Amino acid sequence: MTTTQAKGDIKDAGLKEKGISRIEWAEADMPVLRAVKEKFTKEQPLKGIRMGCCLHVTTETANLVRTLKAGGAEVFLCASNPLSTQDDVAAALTHEYGIETFAIKGEDNETYYKHMNSVLDSKPNVTMDDGADLVTQILTKRKELSEHVVASMEETTTGIIRLRAMEKEGVLKFPVIAVNDADCKHLFDNRYGTGQSTVDGIIRATNRLFAGRVVVTIGYGWCGRGFAMRSRGMGARVIVTEIDPVKALEAVMDGFEVMPMAEAAKIGDIFCTLTGNKHVIDVEHFKAMKEGAISCNSGHFDNELNLAGLKQAAEHVGTPKPFVDKWKLPSGNTIFTLAEGRLVNLSAAEGHPANVMDMSFAVQALASEYAVKNQKELGNKVHNLPREVDEWVAELKLETMGVGIDKLTPEQEKYLASWQEGT
Repeated sequence: MTTTQAKGDIKDAGLKEKGISRIEWAEADMPVLRAVKEKFTKEQPLKGIRMGCCLHVTTETANLVRTLKAGGAEVFLCASNPLSTQDDVAAALTHEYGIETFAIKGEDNETYYKHMNSVLDSKPNVTMDDGADLVTQILTKRKELSEHVVASMEETTTGIIRLRAMEKEGVLKFPVIAVNDADCKHLFDNRYGTGQSTVDGIIRATNRLFAGRVVVTIGYGWCGRGFAMRSRGMGARVIVTEIDPVKALEAVMDGFEVMPMAEAAKIGDIFCTLTGNKHVIDVEHFKAMKEGAISCNSGHFDNELNLAGLKQAAEHVGTPKPFVDKWKLPSGNTIFTLAEGRLVNLSAAEGHPANVMDMSFAVQALASEYAVKNQKELGNKVHNLPREVDEWVAELKLETMGVGIDKLTPEQEKYLASWQEGT
């Protein structure tokens, strides 16, 4: 391997070797992305493109940006969450793989935006977001950059919500590919990845047993489904809260208890928000919680928990463990919040396993290729990826798992394409 050092702002270059080892470990469990990397190396679909990426700086992300670079892109990376950076990975990307990385775990708000602007200073042609922060900065604070951008990718549900609001208001200046809405992303990453990694983050932070506990899943989208399923698998009694009657009905049919948050707040042991909305655990919910209740978030932004309100209503009485804050309520009960309300699965643990991010990031890389090739035909709105991309990724993933499936016979294809033949 040829070492290529780049500029950047990281915690410690001495962590490089550890980062390389962990990046290679993740790569071994990402066969689909490896296939995309081989394809990109040969075809160079991103040659001459400057890519600005605002993503969680993890081992899996490292393999995505290495793939983009293999495809010819010049890549600039910052963190999409102040607590999700793996400092050894940032060191390896900067000092081994030649990718300018601006990310330090635990960075304050000022540094977070400084790093984001360092990426934007590259004048990217394509942006890649996890939460739409780069696009938001371009459309509000760095408007002069919009003329350079031919397309953007969005990785997460919260980002898609923000971007569709931008589209509705007519402020989008370039096309956006909704990577999150691809089946090979949200059906697996959001459900199985978030489900496992969120349980992992809570256990690492608290070392609390799930079996026999009342676990409240706030939001029953794909992330909530995954967390509820995994919590039940750990032996918890799972309660779901929802605002959508269809999702609430689905949760009931899936065998979960469903009730308003005001009721769940009184009986839950562990609460986790997965909604993409703000203050879904509000001050009155904190005040109603019983002794020892634990609250955390696995949605994108830290405002899902009203921590500002909690600070006014309760006394902060210490940090008994890393990523754990202890609060004393007016009732006398003590409760706990995790990871400053930020993504508990990335702050207190390592995020999604590489095997599921293999599909998400294969889709992400192929979305970049699609956007660059079709930039002239794409309008300034949020676009879905063609079904063929999902099918290509799924077929290759099945192949790597040793799983075969059937194919339609010519007779079956003809039957499905016609209407004359009936009962």
